[in-house]
Amino acid sequence: MYDGVVADLIDELGRLPGIGPKSAQRLAFHILQADPVDIRRLADTLNAVKERARFCSRCGHVTEDDECRICRDPRRDPTSLCVVEESKDVIAIERTGEYRGRYHVLGGAISPIDGVGPDDLRVRELMQRLADGHVTEVIIATDPNLEGEATATYLARMLSPLGLTVTRLASGLPVGGDLEYADEVTLGRAFAGRRRVDH
Repeated sequence: MYDGVVADLIDELGRLPGIGPKSAQRLAFHILQADPVDIRRLADTLNAVKERARFCSRCGHVTEDDECRICRDPRRDPTSLCVVEESKDVIAIERTGEYRGRYHVLGGAISPIDGVGPDDLRVRELMQRLADGHVTEVIIATDPNLEGEATATYLARMLSPLGLTVTRLASGLPVGGDLEYADEVTLGRAFAGRRRVDH
């Protein structure tokens, strides 16, 4: 179909997660038609990210420093630790403005099909963080899918002997969703997590 550098560009873009062949082709042609200054800025930014971005030495969140902004913030509640799969989950929770504790990023979820086990995640680092006794509540905020559930179950088993309060984020029906389109697990959780309605 295409050859040379255009084919190479489409192939490289297609290797990105969530980018299929058609999206890769569309992006490639956008790049071809874009102003060279914009493309140079994109290339410089990609290089800068690879050179300067790293993971926080304490929680595993993306940062340019040894410790991320959240870990350095003395106003955060040190007794509450929210365990998430990826940095993008930290950002999603922060956007709500509801949580003022600290985080621990696992770097993924348990997925035997993909060859990812507990030893491939930052579970050991989590246990080390909990060893000093400052944390009293661990909130497990893994994704509500098969891998996230397996990870949450594993973590709950690991944490139960420590005498901590271990909670899991509630899950159920999305606002604006239709019951007929909800899967059985989501609908079951919505029933299990139902609350009393007071007048």
